[in-house]
Amino acid sequence: MQLHDLRPAEGSTKARKRIGRGSASGHGTTAGRGNKGQLSRSGGGKGKGFEGGQQPLAMRLPKLPGFKNRNRVEYAPVNVARLEALFEDGDTVDAEALVAKGVIKHDYIPVKVLGDGELTRKLTVCVDKVSASAKAKIEAAGGKVE
Repeated sequence: MQLHDLRPAEGSTKARKRIGRGSASGHGTTAGRGNKGQLSRSGGGKGKGFEGGQQPLAMRLPKLPGFKNRNRVEYAPVNVARLEALFEDGDTVDAEALVAKGVIKHDYIPVKVLGDGELTRKLTVCVDKVSASAKAKIEAAGGKVE
């Protein structure tokens, strides 16, 4: 037996129904669509998600999930460990100084100092927000938060 000798078992397959191929086929003229009406036309029928004229569910739901607060303030985070690495004892840390050191891109972006890492230098921090842990570490090192 060769590969080209293989055939499906007798009666296991059926010829497909050839619709719209003349009256002799038994499925000619109306091609199984019946006479007249919406479903007999090409492109006829109701679209996917049609709910009988009621506003479809997909259009009743909001386009994007959740809620976007238009007044949300996005802070540029800076950790205490980064200040330790970049600034010397007695330096003032503000937006301009952070832009000069390349920590943030623009000085108009609000900055928040976070408390990750250790701080040994005495720094004066003048930023928009400081976390409680960062404030404790800055003051413990002898610096101050303004």
